[in-house]
Amino acid sequence: MPNIDNSILQEIRFSEIKRKDISLFIKREDLIHPEISGNKFRKLKYNLKEAKKLKKTSLLTFGGAFSNHILATAVAGKLAGFTTVGIIRGEELANNLAETLESNDTLRQVHLNGMKLHFVSREQYRQKKSIGFLEKLKNRFGDFYLIPEGGTNCLAVKGCEEILSKDEAGFDHICCAVGTGGTISGIINSVSKHQKVIGFPAFKGNFLIDEIKKYVSEKKNWSLNNEYHFGGYAKTTDELIAFINRFKKETKIPLDPIYTGKMVYGVVDLINNNYFAEGTKILMIHTGGIQGIRGVNTILRRKNSSTID
Repeated sequence: MPNIDNSILQEIRFSEIKRKDISLFIKREDLIHPEISGNKFRKLKYNLKEAKKLKKTSLLTFGGAFSNHILATAVAGKLAGFTTVGIIRGEELANNLAETLESNDTLRQVHLNGMKLHFVSREQYRQKKSIGFLEKLKNRFGDFYLIPEGGTNCLAVKGCEEILSKDEAGFDHICCAVGTGGTISGIINSVSKHQKVIGFPAFKGNFLIDEIKKYVSEKKNWSLNNEYHFGGYAKTTDELIAFINRFKKETKIPLDPIYTGKMVYGVVDLINNNYFAEGTKILMIHTGGIQGIRGVNTILRRKNSSTID
């Protein structure tokens, strides 16, 4: 089972910022569990309790072919005694399921953990919040407890409010990657008044502001920096991959290229451009997702690009 005691604070000593008078730490939420790590565990914690309370026996959720959330739900559901269903974007993946499972490590692990996979077209996938579409899924798979794509809902935010402890009250800035907005919302709700939260979105656009405002009421102690998405969700560059490899070589900390890698790159770049005042104490949140590196490397190899060590 996941163990939050594994989530430790680690000071970052990185050559690219060694001349800066900044204290930089990272909270290793990636160490909570190999598959149910970081914000995925936090988001699922209270949702699984609610599903038990409602006497549900099945969980259903949505995700892409390399989704950390899909794998975390499959593993957590199995450990908690639920059957699980994953609605996967990309109906073409079902054309040769054996080949898909052979070539996609994430879906293979999901399958081995007992999740039923249902592949849909991208057009159908966009209907994931539609009552009619959900009714069709209930007719096919029976009654289920619905967990939204990425896991974000009020219960997920409640879980993410537990990421920070009183030991982190001395930091001036808390930095984290942003996907669907649940993790940063929980952090914003739990920080002290003197602390500021900076989110680094993995997506292009400013739509996340409205999503976050649904969960944080009138708090003003946060901002989003949209300069480090590297072209958009799941996009990478040789520069980002090289940075992730340098960072791991020097700190022994692996970073995924979808979320945390981009956030850490952004924080280091801001430090080097004197965004933070001298003496500032910064805490970065490692939200896990390490298992996704294998899938990203598969794609990079097909492009004859550099891969993550």
